[in-house]
Amino acid sequence: MFSGGYLGKLLRVNLSKRTARVEPIEEALFLKLLGGRGLAAKYYYDEIGPQVEPFDEANKLLFFTGPLTGLPLPSTTKFQLATRSPETRRYLCSNSGGEFGPRLKMAGFDALIVEGRAADWTYLTIKDGTVDFGDARPWRLYSSTRTLEALKQAMGGGRIGAMAIGPAGERLVRLACINVDSRAFGRGGPGAVMGSKKLKGIAVSGSGKIPLADPAQAAEIQKAAAADLKSSRANHTKYGTPQYIEVINELGCMPTRNFQTAYFEGASRIDAHVMRERYFERNYACYHCSVACGKVCRVREGPYAGARARTEYESIGLLGPNCGIDDFGAIVKANQLCDELGLDTMSAGCSAALAMELYERGLITPTDTCGIEARFGSPEALLGLIALIAERRGIGELLAEGLLGVRQAHPEWSPYIVEVKGLPPAAYDPRGFHGNGLTYGTSSRGACHNVGGWTIRAELQSGAYDRFALEGKGALVKSLQDNRAYVDSLGMCTVVRGAVGFSDQPRGRIMQAATGYDFMPELMRIGERIYSLERVILNREGVRRADDLLPERFSSEKIPSGPTQGRVLTRQMYRVMLDEYYRLRGWDEDGVPTRETLRRLELEELLA
Repeated sequence: MFSGGYLGKLLRVNLSKRTARVEPIEEALFLKLLGGRGLAAKYYYDEIGPQVEPFDEANKLLFFTGPLTGLPLPSTTKFQLATRSPETRRYLCSNSGGEFGPRLKMAGFDALIVEGRAADWTYLTIKDGTVDFGDARPWRLYSSTRTLEALKQAMGGGRIGAMAIGPAGERLVRLACINVDSRAFGRGGPGAVMGSKKLKGIAVSGSGKIPLADPAQAAEIQKAAAADLKSSRANHTKYGTPQYIEVINELGCMPTRNFQTAYFEGASRIDAHVMRERYFERNYACYHCSVACGKVCRVREGPYAGARARTEYESIGLLGPNCGIDDFGAIVKANQLCDELGLDTMSAGCSAALAMELYERGLITPTDTCGIEARFGSPEALLGLIALIAERRGIGELLAEGLLGVRQAHPEWSPYIVEVKGLPPAAYDPRGFHGNGLTYGTSSRGACHNVGGWTIRAELQSGAYDRFALEGKGALVKSLQDNRAYVDSLGMCTVVRGAVGFSDQPRGRIMQAATGYDFMPELMRIGERIYSLERVILNREGVRRADDLLPERFSSEKIPSGPTQGRVLTRQMYRVMLDEYYRLRGWDEDGVPTRETLRRLELEELLA
């Protein structure tokens, strides 16, 4: 049926047995779930049962590409990860750019599954169909960036993709990320799963060609998309995601001092203009991307001179305003430190902010912080707290367990702990636009703005929605989630999707050109199928309506100052959106897909 995009093969590596084997992937699964996130969820459902804990040997790392990954089309860089999350203790889906996904396809595989546990520290190299197990013991406590370089040397150079963990992952810090060619599987702690398997890194190279159904039509699509993106994504090319700092703050949605308020008075000192004028070094582009939205920044003077990092909006917002920091150089340094230690910048920023609030309230002391004066606005405190988390020292030992671990140890701190399903929020305060609250509550992986549905454009930029309205937000969020679920399964970056017709009303010939099959009329239905499949997994792991609710800070505290002063998203208000959302999804009042919904989406048969 398919004449391009897919290879139909999966590489399964067992670390315990030091074996590798190739398995076929059923063509019918591609028809129902596309690849990427959808197929990873199916394999997770089949292979990682609800009794499996994140650090059990039975947990697995499931890496899946999509049909577009690696093809000569716009930004076909993405691939997906599924695993049991150390941070949320539940199902985790995550996506990353970089070279690894395309190189895995060129090596001949749509997917890589890593299972078991190595007897000692190991790295993997994959060269076309050959898998080798290397000795990573000399690399213990290497930074993730240094490990990436070591992997490239082990492969003998050339065009490779690589992923690695840093010291945080080795120490099973539940906020640990996986560095992927300077991008990352950031959220949920997958780096700690690698650490539990004593797997320091993986590198891949391939000499094969990925089949393409219609090269001539694909070339036309690529040319037209590149022209579209040159204008439609001009601000991404110039400013990247930091362009949102100014607008989100001016609208009163910027998390400030652990989400205590939503307007940061120092935002003008850390916005995209400051970044561009004083810290910008160069653009960074992922595989086959013309937008180059990554902004590599370098500190040229002051106490953090020499620090270098690729700063994104989320990292700036949560390491900056949410910790009261208005020094862009300090934010770059904190970002770099997280990258080297292998920590998710978002969860690290939220964890540091929590510690700062606890410290200022007198709930923790300098003894807990190893002498750090952990106050909002202190760059030294931010950097010190990040190090404590990665080293599991002092309060860092507790923060390294994630916010669920903090809540379990200190339930009396619940009013100050901001998370949904164990995941801290992104850098948007939902009291300033209520659909974002439903995004956080119903995201498949916790308080996530991507998987949950990025409502910023609809609620804050387009004018199509009243941002404080409740009716209609269930439909909006469902549509965005289904859209994102299918895009995450294709292997293309969401930044460029509009240029090739990937919206909530998919159009165009890109899937025909890539695979030889016209998926376009089916994509939103496939996205809905994937999202309900993930909900089935979460239900199996114990998730119900109570887990979709927002933290106390959002539901009971009014924003005290700024443009959204007095705003709150109460449980009663939130219920209006959640009930509408469940109804449209075909889930019952407790958030469980009904039997009829499973039949309608063909999930009963798929999961039998």
